[in-house]
Amino acid sequence: MTREPSSSAVRAEEIPGMSRLLSDLGVELPVLAAPMAGGGSTPELVVAAGRAGSLGFLAAGYKTPAALDEQMRRVRAEGVPFGVNLFAPNPVPVPVDAYARYARAMQAEADRYGLSLSATGPTEDDDDWAAKTDLIVGSPVPWVSFTFGIPDARVVATLRRAGITVLQSVTSAEEADEAARAGVDALIVQGPAAGGHSATLTPHRPLASVSLPHLVARVRSTVTLPIIAAGGIGGPGDVAAALHAGADATMIGTLLLRADESGAATPHQQALTDPAFEGTVLTRAFTGRPARALRNAFIDRYESAAPAGYPAVHHLTAPLRRAATAAGDKGLIHLWAGTGYRQAAQEPVAQTLRRLTLPL
Repeated sequence: MTREPSSSAVRAEEIPGMSRLLSDLGVELPVLAAPMAGGGSTPELVVAAGRAGSLGFLAAGYKTPAALDEQMRRVRAEGVPFGVNLFAPNPVPVPVDAYARYARAMQAEADRYGLSLSATGPTEDDDDWAAKTDLIVGSPVPWVSFTFGIPDARVVATLRRAGITVLQSVTSAEEADEAARAGVDALIVQGPAAGGHSATLTPHRPLASVSLPHLVARVRSTVTLPIIAAGGIGGPGDVAAALHAGADATMIGTLLLRADESGAATPHQQALTDPAFEGTVLTRAFTGRPARALRNAFIDRYESAAPAGYPAVHHLTAPLRRAATAAGDKGLIHLWAGTGYRQAAQEPVAQTLRRLTLPL
């Protein structure tokens, strides 16, 4: 394994309470690279994080098992530690009539790209859950994390027997307790300021407004599992606050969207620095599940009409979002971003990770 020198960056073993889950893999930095489904988390980004003394996650969401397998092989060949994130089934079925109304409401946007949103009914799938878990068991990776739902305890036990460290994304102390009872090894505690989809297990309920340090402290008082804190981290002060509150490490996603190794679409990267986008909001307009994005015209027009329903609403809007991305139409794109998005820089992944740790 080839790693770049870590300069004077704070190392994992120098952080009080840093989990052996990190040090056993040779992870030196207390800032990890989050999985970003939809293209952001490329194998190159994950490898760059590993070479910098961190650890990155491939995002299995929306990929075929074959595509995931190919990316795992590419990262494994580079000899760096890494993880894979899977969407655990936790469906929110959408009423057919609500789905149809939403499709009709958006058709005027789709007409601009020659698309028909009413051609088929709701698609309720599980993102190839069984095939992807079988792939991971048959070709183990160091870490696997889950979001959206908590896997059955038998699945967790099977992964652990294969030598895999199992992490669960949670958004509350109650969810953390449930994950601990399922037998996971560690938690990713996600605050509501995180970009992209919330990991909440109850997507039909409003997200609680709480700072990341306070959320970490609440979870730490409930369970004894190692904690990786994520959501809204914009600088080294946010990293330090999360560690001080009881986290063993932190994780960033939005700050890596403009990295040299990122696979985020060009219009998405451009929007992060565009003064026309003045802030982020939580929305279910794009996928039927709460997610934080830069506020744009699509959210303004359709948020009030959007039904809860994942993954059906995701599949409904996906062709329109792809067409808008290809055309560079930022008004119709899901511009996922956490509240620290203005701190995302066009630079190597290693530089982003290290500038978050140097002052600690």
